[in-house]
Amino acid sequence: MIQEIYVIDDDDSSIPIFKELFKKEKEFKFIGVKTEQINIALKNIPFLIIINEDSIDRDVTELCKNIRTDEDNKITPIIVVSSNINREHRLQVLRESVEYYIKKPVDADYIYYTIKNLNRLLTINRRISALTGLPGNVQIHAELKKRLSNKEDFSVLYLDLDNFKAYNDVYGFLKGDQIIEFTAQVITKCIHELFLENSFIGHIGGDDFIAIVPSTDVDEICQSIIANFDKDVEKFFTEDDLKKGYIEVANRKGIMEQFTLTSISIGAVIVDKNRFANILEIGEVGAQVKHMAKSIVGSSYAIDRRKS
Repeated sequence: MIQEIYVIDDDDSSIPIFKELFKKEKEFKFIGVKTEQINIALKNIPFLIIINEDSIDRDVTELCKNIRTDEDNKITPIIVVSSNINREHRLQVLRESVEYYIKKPVDADYIYYTIKNLNRLLTINRRISALTGLPGNVQIHAELKKRLSNKEDFSVLYLDLDNFKAYNDVYGFLKGDQIIEFTAQVITKCIHELFLENSFIGHIGGDDFIAIVPSTDVDEICQSIIANFDKDVEKFFTEDDLKKGYIEVANRKGIMEQFTLTSISIGAVIVDKNRFANILEIGEVGAQVKHMAKSIVGSSYAIDRRKS
């Protein structure tokens, strides 16, 4: 994947240096941007922004503030390169959420590895769900493998929402995102109340979540998640839908179908020592037991307690 790096530099003095420095790194593309072009350039959401302070007439602090107030670039990393060594000036720039302030003369190897390491860090962070802030599949798999290899006794909860597609069709994706954020908050709150230490919560994707707890007794946590979810999920529905107890969605033939209000299903797998050889086996059993929970109308849970 090509990573576009914008170099804000009104005299074009920096671009040749960066291109030479990264000539063997095909995944990086350096693009020169004049200060008057910055608002247009930001629409493309670059991987990284480098500002050569010495070459611009605009106040660098205000420029950084402008970048940070842009909705799409709130988390785009910024590096300011400058010959200004005044301590207060450097701190003022860093207060605008600038990641690095590099003083000139610049050590080529230093800025090279700074950019390379930023790329590595952002690649890792992309594995985190931007919507919920929870770890994604890479961390989920690593956590499961670690506990299996340590021969721990633990339980895995597979959680997802019932009739979530119908909810999205009626209320729209923005409201759908809100109900997913709410679900993540409920799961996290309930897990941490009962298992503050050695627990793990991940976001598989969409409306699918996973929780790993250091116990083989999970009735209480499943009941707590369901009770908290059902208590507060009503705020995501209109009064009319709450009174009816269902939502209506037209199918592909234009016929209206009724779906019960969004609920949560939990499939729990008890992982005793030596029961599973790998995480794929856990996932297969988890899918089976969650299917059992989803066959029940409304929020419910099912637990697989088999020893082998």
